Amino acid sequence: MIPEAEDAFGAAMHARYKGEDARLVIERDDGLVDLDSYDYIAPFRRWSSHERAAMRRVRGRVLDVGCGAGRVAIHLEPRGHEVVSIDVSPGAIRTARERGVRDVRLLSASDVRRADGPFDTIVMYGNNAGLLRDARYAPWLLRRFAGVTGEDGLIVASTLDPYDTTDATHREYHRRNRRRGRMGGQIRIRARFQRLATPWFDYLFTSVRELERLIEGTGWALDDVIDGAGPTYAFVLRKA
Repeated sequence: MIPEAEDAFGAAMHARYKGEDARLVIERDDGLVDLDSYDYIAPFRRWSSHERAAMRRVRGRVLDVGCGAGRVAIHLEPRGHEVVSIDVSPGAIRTARERGVRDVRLLSASDVRRADGPFDTIVMYGNNAGLLRDARYAPWLLRRFAGVTGEDGLIVASTLDPYDTTDATHREYHRRNRRRGRMGGQIRIRARFQRLATPWFDYLFTSVRELERLIEGTGWALDDVIDGAGPTYAFVLRKA
């Protein structure tokens, strides 16, 4: 869980929901600083094309991992889906509740139990496939997800291919990672908003080929890949 005193992400999200010009800064451990331009409040019609397309695969009872402001539940609940929305950010949970999300819980993906399931679909949107974190943690978390989903379970997620870039700074970061025994697209970042800063955390971007290697032996198989604009894409995993 992110302590409220360090919840820059949640504070910025709630401020955006209230109509304020809240600029969330993302700081990478090599010193790179960027503004987070992702619209966590956007209605379905303004989602990226690959996320809209992959949403057609969602069925049944849903676990929304890293729910943020609750956009997935706000889209799915009126369509008859039961959605359990989880996040580690107190501010995100507060925002989702204020927006009317029915079942939202302060809970990390690693703490989801069999008693919380079974789920038919796990959604990881807003590039939240990055929560797979690294080469060791990803298979562990995927096996855990296999344990809380039904026999026809699906994972629907969005991410980006980190190697689809000509930016020399990013390419050097990939090489730096590999020299340190990390995956090329494994980034270490924190978010800053006003005087708040989250703890540093690892976040994983992968190519499709790397994704296929990560899921080996986890109970999942790659079922579909939906390309988006530039390096972004969505993917669907099904129970192997």
